[in-house]
Amino acid sequence: MQCLFQESANPMIHIARKIKRLIAAIVEWFYQPFRKIIPAETFRYGFTGGLNTTLDIFLYWLFYEIILQKEILDLGFVAISPHIAAFIIVFPFTFVSGFLMAKHIAFFESILKSKKQLLRYALTVAGAIFLNYIFLKLFVEVLSLSAVIAKVITTVLVVTYSYLLQRYFTFQTGKIRRNNKK
Repeated sequence: MQCLFQESANPMIHIARKIKRLIAAIVEWFYQPFRKIIPAETFRYGFTGGLNTTLDIFLYWLFYEIILQKEILDLGFVAISPHIAAFIIVFPFTFVSGFLMAKHIAFFESILKSKKQLLRYALTVAGAIFLNYIFLKLFVEVLSLSAVIAKVITTVLVVTYSYLLQRYFTFQTGKIRRNNKK
């Protein structure tokens, strides 16, 4: 299986490499003031995760407000509420962009095969979706917290879960660092 950024005559590969270099340069520029207090990999993960979250929110808004116009999406055999339809439509885009930025920018030192990384990334994302659901149910319906406060707490917990799993399971770069220090 050819890696997305390997040498190729394909113009899409050339564009992808340019985008990767541009994002990496932007991340590096923003990292400079934090160099002494945050490990580079952690900063890259936070930056690319924030970028992907921004893309997710923008695309969600675009589909929900502009394309679906807050209307139910009727597929004939099932009707989907506009907020769920927007989520379903946007998810594949941000899943792919999140994986590519994690693989090629945040955790580029990983030596695992791409196919293994993608499968593990999918499992990690599925776990994050499940945890979001469980924590929101727990905090709002059992503990009677405000939905917004519950979402903030849930986000902190799920982002921590995602980072640790991506570092030590999906891409295994945490193991690389530990082994190099011995």
